[in-house]
Amino acid sequence: MDLGLSGLVAVITGGTSGIGLATAELLIEEGASVGVCSRDPVRVDAAVERLGERAFGVAADVRNREAMVRFRDAVFERFGRVDILIHSAGESRMANFEATDEAAWRDEIELKFFGFINPTRAFLDDLRASRHASIVYVSALLAVQPETRLAATSATRAGVVNLAKSLSFELAPSQIRVNAVLLGVIDSGQWERRWQAARAQGREISREAFMAEIARDRAVPLGRVGRADEVARSIAFLASPASSYTTGALLEISGGLSRRV
Repeated sequence: MDLGLSGLVAVITGGTSGIGLATAELLIEEGASVGVCSRDPVRVDAAVERLGERAFGVAADVRNREAMVRFRDAVFERFGRVDILIHSAGESRMANFEATDEAAWRDEIELKFFGFINPTRAFLDDLRASRHASIVYVSALLAVQPETRLAATSATRAGVVNLAKSLSFELAPSQIRVNAVLLGVIDSGQWERRWQAARAQGREISREAFMAEIARDRAVPLGRVGRADEVARSIAFLASPASSYTTGALLEISGGLSRRV
């Protein structure tokens, strides 16, 4: 199936690792050019080298409005257009309400809300100029099915999903589609760090066994965690002209973990 991505330009925040990087690789395979950003310049350089000549990267923090404007200008100078904006920057904060202090709450709000708002504002005029404009927000099932051990992340994810839905109405007259994916447990850089932390604390457990344990702990019906490439395929579809009549959608990618109807 041709997704119609050839010749288009996609921007991916958090595009240097995990789901963002897997999505960048797939979009490039489909013929798109990709601009990526993350806070770590070493990761940016490594990602661009891996992605090849149709990739471009900038070290920039999504929480910083000016940094996103500079990122936009650099992408436009390189490619001359932007058709797709994929919000993949973010991480989960493993803590319940009592363990989350005010500074942590503010950090979550900055990362989740302004990490969505700043890139959207920076690239909005470019998207309005595109015939195939699309925004995809990579969120979590926590937004609609919260967990007490991720109190702040659940709350802020829910708020931004609400904002994305609002934007799907507001931007529809400009022919800009806005969709979101809601992820369950996906094998990404966060779980790599948690596995490494477990080993540092003395647990002798293989990565495969660690991830299998996570799937059992979360009671994932399919019996395993998801892969970044599985998520990337869904993001690519929603971002592409192949889904040209889809906006305001929430697509769950959770291995059946969702309990809502």
